[in-house]
Amino acid sequence: MVMDVGDYQSGDVLDCKGGVLMSGLVNAHTHTPMSILRGYKDDLDLHQWLSFMWEKEASIYNDIMNVGSEISVIEMLLSGTTAFVDMYFNPSGIKGLAEKYRIRAFAGETFMDNREDSESVKRRQESLSPSTFFKPIVNVHSLYTASLETLHKAAQIAKSQKTWIHMHVSETRQEVYSIKRKTGKFPVELLNETGFLNLIQAVHMGWITNQEISYMKGKTSTHCPTSNMKLATAGSFPFKEMHESGVNVTIGTDGAASNNSLDMFREMKTAVLLQRHSYWDLWVKASHVLEASTVNGYKLIGINGGEVKKGKVADLVILDRRSMLPLKEDRIVSNLVYNVTGNAVKTVIVGGEISYDVSMKETFLNRIETLYNEVKDL
Repeated sequence: MVMDVGDYQSGDVLDCKGGVLMSGLVNAHTHTPMSILRGYKDDLDLHQWLSFMWEKEASIYNDIMNVGSEISVIEMLLSGTTAFVDMYFNPSGIKGLAEKYRIRAFAGETFMDNREDSESVKRRQESLSPSTFFKPIVNVHSLYTASLETLHKAAQIAKSQKTWIHMHVSETRQEVYSIKRKTGKFPVELLNETGFLNLIQAVHMGWITNQEISYMKGKTSTHCPTSNMKLATAGSFPFKEMHESGVNVTIGTDGAASNNSLDMFREMKTAVLLQRHSYWDLWVKASHVLEASTVNGYKLIGINGGEVKKGKVADLVILDRRSMLPLKEDRIVSNLVYNVTGNAVKTVIVGGEISYDVSMKETFLNRIETLYNEVKDL
């Protein structure tokens, strides 16, 4: 916890000379094992891409998943991420990595009817327990891969584990109209009427109606701009409308196979630029995406953080100030969002202790190379 802001005499002293202190970043949506598939079948639209990914993933077992997750965890720490929300199939492995590297991880089993029966997934999910840096969440891939019966099971578990459901929603036009033809309702409309929406962190949301936005008040949505553009999902994430409607807007990189970076600084900049390009409007500012990646991210994960203030959790990042020059008060946020990348990160602190320091950079990079060599034949 941040005990105070200003002079403080006890504890370890960290030399921040030449640095800029800020809150850690929350990557609100990713798929950590997919770092091992970075660059595989690029340049396809989402549904084509998914068919290749699902075929490839059928041969990827837990030990390989954990290799990919470790690569992603290291990359996120290198670029200033202190917490992440993950959707994949290896939550126990992620739990171990969270403790090893001191990064906050929110992960769980993933319900997908076309991959595995829901009862098996349910049993494994119920065996997950929290730890210092890990909290179970419930993943449901989407409405087009999971039935309402499966979603009901997921909701029961989420309630019993006092957590939430992490789900892709209204990502493409094909998805939206498929659900509409099948049920007579748009995805968010269906989730609202069935009572599931209160539990759901809705990811992507590029194809939603104004009425659906109103249903999202007080809930969380996650924008993944780079992935959406790369996979040609089209649509437009209604950042302004959601913000004004009281939605907790967060930002995620998506997985390294569809981004292909896990750098949240790059993602913040892209989020602003895509909004301005799509809407011909300057309403979304650097301050909005910074808030989405810090304060709103910590609100999602249920931790009092996202700001450098007394009483807030001490999840902090120190940046090389030279990446933000000229360092003037009225330009700090703009330079942070539009100019800084993860390469400027010098130190990452999680829970008041150092998880990464620039002196560890070579060790971390060498570890990434070693891990990739373990799966080079994939």
